Amino acid sequence: MKKGSIQTSVGIIGGSGLYEMEGLSDVREFFPTTPFGRPSGPLILGKLEGTQVAFLARHGQGHRIAPSDINYRANIFALKQLGVEWILSVSAVGSMREDVAPGHVVVPDQFFDHTRHRISTFFGGSVAPGVVAHAGFANPVCPNLAELLVSACQQQDLIVHTGGTYLCIEGPQFSSKGESLIFRRWGVDVIGMTNVTEAKLAREAEICYSTIAMVTDYDCWHETHDSVTVEAILETLHRNVESAKRIIRSAVASLPIERGCVCESALKMALVTPVHAIPLATRRRLTPLLSRYLAPETPLRPRRVKGATKRPTRRLALVPKTPGRK
Repeated sequence: MKKGSIQTSVGIIGGSGLYEMEGLSDVREFFPTTPFGRPSGPLILGKLEGTQVAFLARHGQGHRIAPSDINYRANIFALKQLGVEWILSVSAVGSMREDVAPGHVVVPDQFFDHTRHRISTFFGGSVAPGVVAHAGFANPVCPNLAELLVSACQQQDLIVHTGGTYLCIEGPQFSSKGESLIFRRWGVDVIGMTNVTEAKLAREAEICYSTIAMVTDYDCWHETHDSVTVEAILETLHRNVESAKRIIRSAVASLPIERGCVCESALKMALVTPVHAIPLATRRRLTPLLSRYLAPETPLRPRRVKGATKRPTRRLALVPKTPGRK
């Protein structure tokens, strides 16, 4: 299957069980390659509510990839290659607020990046040298997509909190109690380990991005609740997986929507390097991101060096005739 023959408008990033939902038809696997390597796993393509969608398990099939080891660039780039314009991200989070209880849903509108070891840009480095871009990230979530997700939660009679700040830590360990108490003083609302990196790359890829944050615990700051454990998270997630599927089905049914947001043209004023100065190899590798800003390639003409001397004309030496030759 060639990626050029597939057009997918909606990408869904979450657990591997999300694509096992009623109403998903024409299901097939797609194994993409990108300049940044392979994504976490195959993209599961199908049609849901009349819309072509692509599911991606961010931690790989069987949850084998730690948060800091996820190839975020390959994940987002692979979705961009398919023509994805909206990404719905589903993730488990801890609550940093008393009134945001386990089982609730949060659709955050801000992120706080507290990671330390991740590459969160497509530009520069060994893969795409010679280009610099500074994408605006003041409002990191697509407001139109977030509004649609909130509406989808309300339609499913779920308790949903609109807005708030998602603190993204490096992990893979959970917070210490001291860290958790300090994070609370910072005024963040939920805590997780993955979404901010996805959001930054989605912005550079000019893809609308929003998060369905499923609250599973109170981290470890709460005095009357047990500290967060993997067992508690999985137990709550298993209860909420059907809710997540219903939210996704409802949201996808409302797409596509008009893209008049900042996400749609995020690179227009972000590229600092003049287009003509970007190395040709970099331009070709980043074609899915840069194509709308690049002029069609023209064959390179050989350049004449000013003042260069002409090469002397070779002359054949005269060979004297020998007897018998005419």
